[in-house]
Amino acid sequence: MTLPFFVYGTLRPGEPHHATFLRGRTHTEEPARLTGAVLYAGPGYPYAVEEPESVVTGELITPLPDAYGELLAALDQLEQYAPGDARNLYERVAREVVLDTDGTTRRAWVYVAAPAVAARLRTRGELIEGGDWRRR
Repeated sequence: MTLPFFVYGTLRPGEPHHATFLRGRTHTEEPARLTGAVLYAGPGYPYAVEEPESVVTGELITPLPDAYGELLAALDQLEQYAPGDARNLYERVAREVVLDTDGTTRRAWVYVAAPAVAARLRTRGELIEGGDWRRR
């Protein structure tokens, strides 16, 4: 399934991983929101944890078609995600995000905390109030 990516932390424009992974590989980068998630602080990067009634701020990144496969593999590696691997820090899931510009929704890949990580964060994590990594 070819979907854009919703990014909310170090992959956002102006953040450290944006230049390394996304510069020159994107068609569009649009402000967007993910409903049904909160952010927790990690060691230099955030984790989105699915929670009803909450919102995470980020960008919807639509890759250039010829860069999609390479970018998907690079982001999976960055996020330490491998399908079905119990050691994953993140899971890549398809979720609806809302574009800030016009309120429309788009389905996108989102890296959310893997179940074991999410459980640990819910009990001992540092919540990022307001769901915006840049305003932490």
